[in-house]
Formats: sequence, C-alpha cells, structure tokens
Amino acid sequence: MAEVKVGNSRFKRVCVFCGSSTGKRNCYQDAAVELGKELVARKVDLVYGGGSVGLMGLVSEAVHHGGGHVIGIIPRTLMAKEITGETLGEVKPVASMHQRKAEMARHSDAFIALPGGYGTLEELLEVITWAQLGIHNKPVGLLNVDGYYNSLLAFIDKAVEDGFIQPFQRHIFVSAPTAEDLEYVPVEDAVVAKLSWEMEQVGLKSSLQAEITR
Repeated sequence: MAEVKVGNSRFKRVCVFCGSSTGKRNCYQDAAVELGKELVARKVDLVYGGGSVGLMGLVSEAVHHGGGHVIGIIPRTLMAKEITGETLGEVKPVASMHQRKAEMARHSDAFIALPGGYGTLEELLEVITWAQLGIHNKPVGLLNVDGYYNSLLAFIDKAVEDGFIQPFQRHIFVSAPTAEDLEYVPVEDAVVAKLSWEMEQVGLKSSLQAEITR
C-alpha cells in the first residue's frame, strides 16, 4: 500500500466510533492513542460520542492533550459523569441516541471505526448503509487492529458472494490495520464513499439530509 504523507488534511473533522471499553489487549488502546495523534498531526478535529471511558476516552484525550479540538456529542441521559466520565473539549448535549448519530454525521467530513462492541458496529453499519443508499458520500474507514474485524470482513465478503451486497458496494468503506495506512483507492461507481486524508470535503444528500443538517 502506498505511504500516506503526514500533513494538513482537507478534512476538518473526523467522526470516530469506538468502544466504551478499552478491551483486553493493549493493541486496541495503543491504536486509539495513535489515531488521536494522527488527527492532531493532520490538524483534524475529533467528533465522538462523548465521555472519557474506554477507547472513546483514550482517543479524545490524545486529541485534546495534543492541542486538537474535540467535539463530544452525548445524549443528556448519559451525561452523568459516573456513567461516562467527563467529556473533554466542546460538549453538545442531544435528546436521544438517534439525534446523536445525526449530529455526529452533520459535524463530520469522514468516519473511522476503531474496535468496539454492539454500539460501534451499529454506528459503523449505519453510515455504510447511508452511503449505499446515496444519503451521503463521506469516506468511511475501518481500523482492523490486529485482525479484530476479520470475521466481519469475511461476513461481508460472503454477503457479496451470495448476492446480498453488490460487488462495487464492498468498496463503500476501506480497512487498514493502522490509521496511517488508511488511504483511498478510486472506484468508478457513483454511490461509493472513499477515504483519503487529502480528499476534498463532500456533503450529505438525499432524504436524510434534513435530519442530519437540522
């Protein structure tokens, strides 16, 4: 894979989905910190789900302490510090989990998923589905840290093989083991989101736009 040059990104803000647990392996924690440092190096703001627990806390702390801007979007019902810990940087309270996702999308130019559980998968698959439907064409990247998402990728390949996902839609997102390795490969089909740190900003479109840009 071609090397990605470190420098200012044309993205202003990247939304990161990740676990509210740190996981049992140090490589997951290291990846969260490395992603935070990569965002700082490229002068990209972080948008995330708020709080200071798990990988969410590690990536937000790395950006905040590195001098980057952090936007935490969190439902009011989860704002108690004993539940999520203190949110660093700019806090945007919202009414519901649905509104949280819409606001995270509205404030972001791209999406990256670190390892996580049900919530991370739900957020990742939703933005992939939005891209499939043409609701947005913002890049989506998956950090497959030490093979964490190998089974998910194998499932998606099986869905392509059995005709539930079109072959070109397999490339709606890109995956790589590290943040530095995430780069975009041009794909001809129009309804495909692409990831490149140097890519031009793109906006949302279609029927969900009103909800996300509200």
